[in-house]
Amino acid sequence: MNRANTLLDKLWETHEVHRRADGASLLWVDRHLVHEGSHHAFAKISERGAPVAEPGLTFAVVDHYAPTRRAARLPDPDIVRMIETLRTNAATHGLKIFDLDDPDQGIVHVVGPEQGLTLPGLLINCGDSHTSTHGAFGTLAFGVGATEVAHILATQTIWQRKPKAMRITIDGALGLGVSAKDIALNWIAKLGTGGAQGHCVEYAGSTVRNLSMEGRMTLCNLTIEGGGRMGLVAPDETTFAYVKDRPFAPRGSAWDAAIAEWAALHSDENAQFDKDITLSGDDIAPTATWGTSPEQALPISANLPDDKTAATIEALDYMGLKPGAPLAGTQIDQAFIGSCTNGRIEDLREAAAVLAGRKARVPGLVSPGSARVKTQAEQEGLDTVFKDAGLDWVSSGCSMCVGMNGDLVDPGKRCASSTNRNFKGRQGRGARTHLMSPAMVAAACVTGTITDVRPFLAGRTP
Repeated sequence: MNRANTLLDKLWETHEVHRRADGASLLWVDRHLVHEGSHHAFAKISERGAPVAEPGLTFAVVDHYAPTRRAARLPDPDIVRMIETLRTNAATHGLKIFDLDDPDQGIVHVVGPEQGLTLPGLLINCGDSHTSTHGAFGTLAFGVGATEVAHILATQTIWQRKPKAMRITIDGALGLGVSAKDIALNWIAKLGTGGAQGHCVEYAGSTVRNLSMEGRMTLCNLTIEGGGRMGLVAPDETTFAYVKDRPFAPRGSAWDAAIAEWAALHSDENAQFDKDITLSGDDIAPTATWGTSPEQALPISANLPDDKTAATIEALDYMGLKPGAPLAGTQIDQAFIGSCTNGRIEDLREAAAVLAGRKARVPGLVSPGSARVKTQAEQEGLDTVFKDAGLDWVSSGCSMCVGMNGDLVDPGKRCASSTNRNFKGRQGRGARTHLMSPAMVAAACVTGTITDVRPFLAGRTP
């Protein structure tokens, strides 16, 4: 009898070029995405006089250092240098670049899917840990380091050890104001930041099937925060509808052939997983982080921990919070909506549904995930909602998620953020970050505190 295979098994097998005696696999890379931080890898191949092996499969994106207020101020010289270096490397090697003035510019993990570069069944690498985002399409996608980026540039292959297979099955209906961000923070809080270490996480169940592609991308994006090497969702009709007619998607008879292949990309019924976790979507509430790790997250109705562990004491001290106090009501100083986690059109609609007709009590920044998202949001009038509420509507880029472009949180200030990491100093030296969904960020803007979004959504739909 044939062995039942997981989706990971099927994808790995189709990309394995060679397997060494020690078990490491040489894998073919279908898409290689590079950004300003990839300059070390380009320097490595330049030192060897090596060209990019497959320039047609490598795509450059200006995102980490992209200034979001492009018309209002000139970026500092270091930012200009980083962007110019990427432009030079792209021109030298004949790469397609999504530059600042390109109508398709944006964050790499937003641009790939919306351009149709991300397709079911591919293997995608990028020198960024949140490359796991692309796994929402049934794609092997994971971040790599500078040495590995150089290897891919020179050979279009990567050496990798196959991770273990883990499945998280979520069934049930999500309640009002509960999103994929809450699902992710929920499981990471339950299992810890090492809960999926060494594993590829496949998301399954009715809750996942009912998510939009934007929601699935958020879920896979945050897999890395639970220790996973990559995230996966088997492609289905929702996937196909999203991909159809994208600029780089197959067309005509090639589309029909692709659909036939993609339909087989799922775990077999009796496939065995190394870890199998089951969660109930009905039990998940709007969630926010309180500490300095994504696992330090709680439902909005909970109180802050009052245990005496070193990790809790250290996190509460850094965050300036009192043990045992309610999470709701925690004062914030500013807000950020955007990032590769939550900067897509659906995210902006959800935030706008909360903010429409209301005023923000704190300053905030809204940075769409791409120029396309920005244009669509403006066509729908979402930008007006944000501006009328008192928030800044800016251009696309990684922005305040990582602060490389100058968008920062001041020392000691508290930010409600739709991003992916709340590490110490992530949004600026001494910054205090609370991760939550875009809708929760919007509610925090209205009250000036971390608050339950559900009352603000009563009678409203995004």
